[in-house]
Amino acid sequence: MSGRHYDEWRIGDRIDHPVRRTVTETDNLLFSTMTHNPQPLHIDVEAARASEFGQILVNGTFTFALMIGLSVGETTLGTLVANLGYDKLVMPKPVFLGDTLRAASEVVALRDSQSRPTAGLVTFRHDLRNQRDEIVCQCLRTALLHRRPA
Repeated sequence: MSGRHYDEWRIGDRIDHPVRRTVTETDNLLFSTMTHNPQPLHIDVEAARASEFGQILVNGTFTFALMIGLSVGETTLGTLVANLGYDKLVMPKPVFLGDTLRAASEVVALRDSQSRPTAGLVTFRHDLRNQRDEIVCQCLRTALLHRRPA
C-alpha cells in the first residue's frame, strides 16, 4: 500500500503498520558511529553493564528514525511534499538490542495549506511499541502532502 494524498485522510484514521523490526547490535553501532555519538551506553558493553540498565541501550535517535521509517509506506510514500516538523517527542521506555518494534499512526489534525492550493497538512501521532506492548517512542509529525491529482 502506498501513501495517501491529503484529501484521502480523515481525523481519527489509524494504521497499524505491517512491517516490524528487531533491533540488532549492528544497527545500533553503525547508527551511533555514523552520527558521531560516542555515548558509552550505546557502544561500550562494559560501561553499559555498569549502568542502571545493565546492558547496551539503543541510541534514541535511531529509535525515533526507525519509528518514522516504519510509518512511511502507508502514510506519505509518493505523496509527500515535505515533513514540516516533529513535536512532543517522548521515549518513555528504553530500547535494548533484540527488541522487536512495531509502529502505529493516527491522524490527529488536518489543515489546508495556505500557500499551496495543491497540498494540505496532515499531523500524525506515531507510536512505537516493543514486543511487550510498551510504548518506547511517540511523537507528532506534521507532513505537507499533495492533494489527489484532478
